[in-house]
Amino acid sequence: MGAKSGFALKLLQWFFRGVEFCCCALVLALFSYFLAVLSNRGLPIPTWTRAVEGISGIGVIYTILGLLLLCCLAGHPFTSFIAIVLDLCFVGSFIYVASSNRGGASSCTGVVDTPFGTGSASDLINGGTPTYRQACQMETACLAVSIVAVIFFLFSAILEFVLVRHRRKEQRFGPSPANNYTSGYARRRGIFGLFRRRQTTESENPNILPEHTHPDQMRQSYNTETTAVGHEPTTQSKYQHEGQVAYPETGTALPHTQPAGYRY
Repeated sequence: MGAKSGFALKLLQWFFRGVEFCCCALVLALFSYFLAVLSNRGLPIPTWTRAVEGISGIGVIYTILGLLLLCCLAGHPFTSFIAIVLDLCFVGSFIYVASSNRGGASSCTGVVDTPFGTGSASDLINGGTPTYRQACQMETACLAVSIVAVIFFLFSAILEFVLVRHRRKEQRFGPSPANNYTSGYARRRGIFGLFRRRQTTESENPNILPEHTHPDQMRQSYNTETTAVGHEPTTQSKYQHEGQVAYPETGTALPHTQPAGYRY
């Protein structure tokens, strides 16, 4: 359970980072085009366009590193703390990017406000392409992906916190009989598990000593009648034949009997 949930969290974070990378890359590509057109035509370059270009470029680098390091550093307290701080910083940064592209919130008709300046939507910019309408539509795309980036950077910060908690749970519990000696922690019993009988601690303790043998479980073995307590010893010795005295009295002799088939 723990390994599967950890893999699912990493996969979800990988999806979040992928969406963030696409948003940053789109803003970077469009504003690189804006700066290239402004520079080639000798138009003044607004400061906020340079700021948006820098924010989106750093966002691309950060998301690429996040995608590459997610497999080996996900859930580590130090790296996750840095990721949470950077995610929150990018939340604020892309709020600034969205506000800078507020000109794209219009219908891009009539007089529009773009990085190239203010003009009629149907007019060409400095006598060449693109038109102000096309520039306004590019701003609309930047505004939309900036809002998406704000949401996903916020989700990534929350998920980094969840990954840290999951990793600490893994280290706290580890392999045990509750999870069949695999990674992760034991399953929750749920609502119906509360009504199940709990096993005793004796049955769960592997170090408990075995129960002693009871007298009624003992097997009768060799010479048990002479060693068992409470039993009367027999009068016949194991060295005494039938009809023969075990220890004869002093001065008496036993009659000599000749073995069968033997001659002197």
